[in-house]
Amino acid sequence: MYNQEKIKPYNSEGEKGKQVEQMFDHIAPHYDTLNHHLSWNIDKGWRKKAIQQLSPFKPQKILDIATGTGDFAILAAKMLQPKQLIGVDISEGMMAIGHKKVSQQQLEHIISFQKEDCLNLSFEDNTFDAVTAAFGIRNFQNLDQGLKEMCRVLKKGGHLSIVELTEPVSFPMHQLFRIYSHTFLPLYGKMLSKDDSAYSYLTATIEAFPEGEEMMGIFKKAGFTKVSFKRLTFGICTMYFATK
Repeated sequence: MYNQEKIKPYNSEGEKGKQVEQMFDHIAPHYDTLNHHLSWNIDKGWRKKAIQQLSPFKPQKILDIATGTGDFAILAAKMLQPKQLIGVDISEGMMAIGHKKVSQQQLEHIISFQKEDCLNLSFEDNTFDAVTAAFGIRNFQNLDQGLKEMCRVLKKGGHLSIVELTEPVSFPMHQLFRIYSHTFLPLYGKMLSKDDSAYSYLTATIEAFPEGEEMMGIFKKAGFTKVSFKRLTFGICTMYFATK
């Protein structure tokens, strides 16, 4: 068990997956505002870089894991122009907002959403040309199982592109990020979302989540090959790319 799997949003009792679903349903109306403000809108550039990793391969059928309110899915649909993109999540509250955004941008012919347990996906083996995830795998209650499922539904030779929040490793960004993530981030998150725990949980999971070389080994254990990573914005975010 990895350290972030032990961290739950609300209390030590009960299943982590259920608590994560409850948390995201609760903060869904404020999620986009918080996400963009807390990262000074840099998260939009991180998503773009992750999607650009897939551009040379022109994937036609894409699965977006932990799709949330659909920002990554919408950007991928515009940049890659696949025939089909399915966004999956455990939070129906988040996807309801995604539905509205997709409809407003007239992308219903490409993007659809469905509720899925990312540790036990309903799709058949070798279904997708590409699998993506932005800031979601950190919430898995079983990281190994979630990555194995992503590998299983990916076609042989298909690609995985992920961006995840991480803790900077170098001075002085490591120290500055610690101060920011333990003071302003949870306070502002609580003020806007009215959820006492959500953004303290965010900080705790970022600090506990494996990253860099360790994460590359975890991807390989799940069945991926040719794994690489790149730290973005002084290491606040890490981008991963892997092939099945």
